[in-house]
Amino acid sequence: MLPPAEKRFLWINKITIVSLFVLILAGGVVRSTGSGMGCPDWPKCFDRLVPPTDVSQLPAGYEEKYIAGRKAKNERFATMLERFGKDELAARIRHDESILHHEEFNAAKTWTEYVNRLTGAITGVLILGCAIFSFTFFKTKRSIFIWSVINVVAVGYQAWLGSIVVSTNLMPWIITVHMLLALVIVGISIYTYFKARSLRDKDLLINHTSSGIKWLAAASLLLIVVQVAVGTGVREEIDVISDASNGLDRSQWLEQVSDVFDVHRTLALVSGFVIVLLFFIIRSRFAPHTHQSRFTNLLLLLLLLQIGSAGVLGYFNIPPFAQTIHLVLASLLFGTQYYLMLLLGKVTWK
Repeated sequence: MLPPAEKRFLWINKITIVSLFVLILAGGVVRSTGSGMGCPDWPKCFDRLVPPTDVSQLPAGYEEKYIAGRKAKNERFATMLERFGKDELAARIRHDESILHHEEFNAAKTWTEYVNRLTGAITGVLILGCAIFSFTFFKTKRSIFIWSVINVVAVGYQAWLGSIVVSTNLMPWIITVHMLLALVIVGISIYTYFKARSLRDKDLLINHTSSGIKWLAAASLLLIVVQVAVGTGVREEIDVISDASNGLDRSQWLEQVSDVFDVHRTLALVSGFVIVLLFFIIRSRFAPHTHQSRFTNLLLLLLLLQIGSAGVLGYFNIPPFAQTIHLVLASLLFGTQYYLMLLLGKVTWK
């Protein structure tokens, strides 16, 4: 029987993990619909807690106000980059006039971005709740408390980075960092959940693996992370091609992508092979009812769905809905593979 305080932590942590994946879904919808600049300011939207639904509700002179604010924020960001020796990036931000481009008001895009921000705010509150409830482990498993607090800091940094994404008018490399940090936050939440459960649930500790299979699981996880990073690079190029398409048919967009697409495709084949190999090894060593077998089944299912979404992207001219599905499935693959790796990390015989 779990103590009530530990039950509360596990409950809110589980909800937080679900909320994080919902947030990634919301972010994917924002990107696929081109709604990233639906709200030109941050954290409010057109200086309102509830965004407008009609152009008549927009504040007077908002274009000049937000462009001036964005320019000031970009200058501070560029100065910070210079302190870290990133002079070239700082210069790009200072001199890229497209960063100051203002989009016309579109109610659908505004509310799409607003829902994304609202989901992010709710998720942030949940992560803060995890940190508060994690205090119950301060004496028994202090690492749970420490990582829960670190996750609050990571979310704060992610929120700041989100404001930079807006102020730089969706600068590609910042979007990539934004996505990778989201996976870090997911990983920390999964880690603290696993650690809290393994304190009492001894079934999680039953493991008959060798160090070889643990390293294979770690390699699979690393490949997924690299795939997400490279895939985000492909997506960034697609976005640039889309903006500058000048009537170019969607079926020709992939032909315009650089060699990064070939790298993405090759890594996908390698990653898929490793996951299938891991599946057969785990199924040969664990009974079907074990946590390890169930999660490797889920991993294989997600892989098959991801292959299907990739096929839709390639053969149906990159439909926006498939872009979002592809992103969410990649995130779920990461989360499932990471939890499976944690399950394989303990070597305790029953």
